[in-house]
Amino acid sequence: MTTLDEAVALAKGESGLAVVSTIRADGTVQASLVNVGLLPHPAGGEPALAFTTYGRIKLANLRARPQLAVTFRNGWQWATVEGRAELAGPDDAQPWLKDADQLRLLLREVFTAAGGSHDDWDEYDRVMAKERRAVVLIAPTRVYSNG
Repeated sequence: MTTLDEAVALAKGESGLAVVSTIRADGTVQASLVNVGLLPHPAGGEPALAFTTYGRIKLANLRARPQLAVTFRNGWQWATVEGRAELAGPDDAQPWLKDADQLRLLLREVFTAAGGSHDDWDEYDRVMAKERRAVVLIAPTRVYSNG
């Protein structure tokens, strides 16, 4: 049995790169490559996967159908985490997200949890705000692997 920590560890050497699969309105799968990190949920502290996004398609899919799968890999070893997405951003209010400054700090936390670093955090903040980035938090419901 693979744990959540073991799944995330597979992609640690590649800044948390993982394939995220969402469901389109027609029932087909939409997949994309994103940087995913593991952090405590901002509201309750339970472990959650997280990434940021700004695209119309992925956000629309997740707003309508929040079930998704995240697959991490290292060589031929892989692990998938299934769960339910919770969005937090300028267009996705959450009761625990009080203001824009809290979102700014959460975006940074997700970025660093996925292995990212930045030389100019003010520039990072500007780009995230301009792109209207949202945080996607995933409450894991199932973890499985080929190992």
